[in-house]
Amino acid sequence: MKKTFTKILCAALAMLSVSAVCAQQGYEKSNEIFRLGVEARFDYLNQALEGEQLHDASGFKVRYFNLRMDGQITPKFTYSWRQRFSNINRASDFVNNTDWLHLTYKPNQNWAISAGKQVVMIGGWEYDRAPIDVYYCSEYWNNVNCFQLGASVAFTTNKGDDTLTFQVCQSPYDSADTDYYAYNLYWMGSHGFYTALHSVNFSQYAPGKYDAYVVLGNQFKFGDATIQLDLMNRGASARELLFDNFSIMGEVDYLIAKRVNIFAKVTYDKVGQDYPAGLFLFPGTEMTRVGGGVEYYPLGAKGNRDIRLHAAYAYNIGNNTNPYGTALNTGSFFSFGLTWKIDVLQGITSLVEKIQSKR
Repeated sequence: MKKTFTKILCAALAMLSVSAVCAQQGYEKSNEIFRLGVEARFDYLNQALEGEQLHDASGFKVRYFNLRMDGQITPKFTYSWRQRFSNINRASDFVNNTDWLHLTYKPNQNWAISAGKQVVMIGGWEYDRAPIDVYYCSEYWNNVNCFQLGASVAFTTNKGDDTLTFQVCQSPYDSADTDYYAYNLYWMGSHGFYTALHSVNFSQYAPGKYDAYVVLGNQFKFGDATIQLDLMNRGASARELLFDNFSIMGEVDYLIAKRVNIFAKVTYDKVGQDYPAGLFLFPGTEMTRVGGGVEYYPLGAKGNRDIRLHAAYAYNIGNNTNPYGTALNTGSFFSFGLTWKIDVLQGITSLVEKIQSKR
């Protein structure tokens, strides 16, 4: 009975869904009731393990094909929906591929109340990026279930420099046979050249047991150069929080003439032998990924990044005890591809205006 009531309550909250400080924003405009965007990424992949090509994981792939819809219902209510269409084989896959679907209520400029399917509020810049903009990543990023049903309340200062969010949601470890919850406190602060995405997270993984995170996401921006450094410390007990289980993700980007971005990135995941089994990272894992790449924006001179060509390479060093993991021992990864994003309604409007101008 209790479980049934909880599911009914969560469903009711979903009807009021909101994303106070939602990661991966991009299409919202405060004066539009309907805004539609489509984005896609196509890659040629070459993945190898111990020097041998993994044929199933290599070749031409449709990595992402997403629909994004946002808008404003009234001055205080906005909504957002993002749906992935790649890898949909069954009707149930459609629901699972709904990243978020929420309605936002902002009574004033300071407060936002949130509920619905949201991004779990975990800190860090690698985690914050939309998957379509990530080429290779930490083993933690590859495994976390980051979209869950939940509710949140956020407070933003009058200057808009700092936002503090408290979120209660289904645990990333939740499944059809469980009823687990997560409690997240998240701070986003922007002060000059420094921007922080920090969080403290408690995610239930078993009855009465929680996996705790302390995440410090740091970004430093100096002109055309950007440095991002994420520190994630995990533990199912206070003792484990003393760097027995942690991840470090670092990236340096430099934009040249608004068209070319070069980057180097390193990730490191370490998991002690005493870390509980069945979580996102397996005990005994110690894995480093090092690499870099280049992005080219043909429309960059106009300040437009809606079309992007990329090439990226990474090499794995260490031991991943998860046999189904993404970053496997002494493996390599190469990607070359094209990404495009369009505002569908803006494109239709421009087309209609051109047709009318010729009459």
